Amino acid sequence: MSLDTVVADIREEAEDQAEQILADAEAEAEAIRAEAETEAAEIHETAEAEAENEIARLREQRLSSAKLEAKQQRLEARRDVLGTVRERVEDAIEDLPEADRRELTEALLADAVTEFDEAAVYCRAEDESLVEDLLEDYDGFELAGETDCLGGVVLEGSDGRIRVDNTFDSTLETVWDEHLKELSDVLFEEQ
Repeated sequence: MSLDTVVADIREEAEDQAEQILADAEAEAEAIRAEAETEAAEIHETAEAEAENEIARLREQRLSSAKLEAKQQRLEARRDVLGTVRERVEDAIEDLPEADRRELTEALLADAVTEFDEAAVYCRAEDESLVEDLLEDYDGFELAGETDCLGGVVLEGSDGRIRVDNTFDSTLETVWDEHLKELSDVLFEEQ
């Protein structure tokens, strides 16, 4: 065998090995590229899903905030309406006809005097003559002054320890509290 033949065989074998190495490298590069593309697609899908979840969460959060704000506005409007109704009721009580005012004041006074043997009586300034007239039927009860109210009477024992508030205001407060739900149902049609 000649040296040329040996060199040719070595060269041929080296070229075959180079081609094999190149083919292996190309196959490995293709596998790496395919894996990278798969990984990139998975990352893209995950990011897209996370973005959609975040969008849904933000949408739900804003919707909840809007519902809460609307509910608060509705409650505030209801409070305003109830306040207006209360003011109108107080105005109507304040403007009661004299006969009705006398009848109601007499009933409240009769109820309150049962708590005392004698007492100081207070009423609104506009009702002083009415209350003085009613007190003529009760010994030991004297008009002692005025109090800020819509009508009715406040009685205070001589020692100042017992005080009975039988004013139109306290009666209205009791009735208002007891029937507020029913009133709301009627006003806002929640039956």
